Amino acid sequence: MNNPPPSAAVLVIGNEILSGRTRDANVQTIGAALAEIGIRLREVRVVEDRQDAIVDAVNALRARYDHVFTSGGIGPTHDDITTDCIAAAFAREVRHDAEAVRRLTAYYGEREATEVRLRMARVPLGATLIDNPVSAAPGFTLENVHVLPGVPRILAAMLPNVIATLPGGPPIVSRTVTAWIRESDIANELAAVQADYPALDLGSYPFMREGRFGTSLVVRGGDEPAVTAAAAAVAAFLAARGAEFEPPLA
Repeated sequence: MNNPPPSAAVLVIGNEILSGRTRDANVQTIGAALAEIGIRLREVRVVEDRQDAIVDAVNALRARYDHVFTSGGIGPTHDDITTDCIAAAFAREVRHDAEAVRRLTAYYGEREATEVRLRMARVPLGATLIDNPVSAAPGFTLENVHVLPGVPRILAAMLPNVIATLPGGPPIVSRTVTAWIRESDIANELAAVQADYPALDLGSYPFMREGRFGTSLVVRGGDEPAVTAAAAAVAAFLAARGAEFEPPLA
């Protein structure tokens, strides 16, 4: 029996996301990077900047999934509480990491490496640093929890440094068949293909374009031949119905 692919969750931290003031751009970045190394993103949660909410979510997710990625709350201001919350979740002390202090001091200079800025050098005991090639302030990994900033450009630059350390599985591939047909008209056929390929994920995503109803049918999984075969089966039942569709696309 094949082992299931490694799993992951993303915990987005920040009142600005929940208020609608800021649109999250990090989940897609993390999910796409994980798919390339065969790790399935299984859950995403968004929590406010409140210690009990963050600690509860971290402990729940790290127990359930192989990896947890957090975004947000590791800057220099009073509301950046993620580091302390991660430490509380693991019952660890927080201290200034000497290497993190060195990096921030080199980046800002001795005079500008203020106490406020050096808050970003605080990490829980036992954590390993995640390099930040943009603004020096590191993230950190503690066991299976990877703590990253909320700024999308910086997170995207730091993420490869985490991805490179993770054992993955077969890359997750997908095929999309776009058909000019309502999804309700092909629900039974799609369910039959799913039953034939239980290890794959089949999804249908309706749209309306130029006054016409259509459905994008997506097949995803780590077994590329099976994905290709399932997409061909989708194309076959569309053809049998006489539906107009585009051939399976990667």
